[in-house]
Amino acid sequence: MSEDLHRDPRLTEAGVKEVDQRGRTPLAVLAGNAEHKTDALAYVGVQLIFLNPEALTTRDKEGKTPLDIARRSGACAEMINLLSHTPEEVDSLGEEEMARLYAPVAYWRGEMNDWIKSRSYADCHKFIDEHDDELVREVFKFMNSALLLEIACFSQAYTDSLVFLALRMIHRNPLSLTIKDKVHAETALQWAQVPQFNACKEIQNVLRLTPTHISSTPFPTLLLKSLPSKHHEIYGPYNTVCAFIKHMKYDKAELVEIEAVLKPTRKCDVCSSLPAKPCARCKNTFYCSSSCQKLAWKKHKKTCKAPTTPPATSSSLGTLHKGMALLNMCIQRPGAGDGPTSVVLEFLLPGPAY
Repeated sequence: MSEDLHRDPRLTEAGVKEVDQRGRTPLAVLAGNAEHKTDALAYVGVQLIFLNPEALTTRDKEGKTPLDIARRSGACAEMINLLSHTPEEVDSLGEEEMARLYAPVAYWRGEMNDWIKSRSYADCHKFIDEHDDELVREVFKFMNSALLLEIACFSQAYTDSLVFLALRMIHRNPLSLTIKDKVHAETALQWAQVPQFNACKEIQNVLRLTPTHISSTPFPTLLLKSLPSKHHEIYGPYNTVCAFIKHMKYDKAELVEIEAVLKPTRKCDVCSSLPAKPCARCKNTFYCSSSCQKLAWKKHKKTCKAPTTPPATSSSLGTLHKGMALLNMCIQRPGAGDGPTSVVLEFLLPGPAY
């Protein structure tokens, strides 16, 4: 969203009550020019309403309210819904709730901005993980450059979570690294290098990445190169699991096919019937019933031995099994598998996972 709209000098208590030659307040003028929905348009509408709630019922010289004007001019549904509130409803909802409902990109940009300043990076990650992926993409599409400037100015102390957040942001919108602020015409990297801010070297290294490099490099590879080596044992399996989930989240029907590869249906070693269960001891032979198992025992007992190591715990199959278990738990969570998620990391950290 354009920062110019936020700085518009007309967005004051005095300015929003002025009327033009047609007797229309700024809210009524906005209502007549709202055919296409944008978050910036909605956010300015919310601001105009809260600076002058009475404008919702103020009539112009033709006797029309902003809602009448919006309907007549073919305004977008979001603007019509916003203008349908009464001053009492507006007061009851509050400005933050109205912004969250009608201008979510601007609202969450403000939240992210505050979290970065207060170094509450866990809240930023939580927003990315728990909200609709389209909303997250919109926030980073229109707000990323401004948020990166905040990171550049408030990142003197290194933390893994901070670097992780910066990587998540630029991975969603690589071009934001090249955008310059309108006041000083400087990029996030240039801000990070200002002595006054002196961002940690890890953040400066992230901000030195180019959009081409980011777009052509798998995200787990960016993590491996940018985070300390102590995390590599986590991001190794994370790479495989994340790729697995990202592929699978769009077609859960494929789970059946993957399960068939990981755990193929075995025929009975005696009569070839389906399905068959593995021998409880060796896990290598399969029988459809206790009768077939008894028939084969005389020969099988010579080779039946308990495995010395649990099957597939250190192999790629073991990693995929872990990915499947994770998928079954969080496939419905917005953002699951689409880039890094705290869900995946929690699952891969030492300790009981499931």
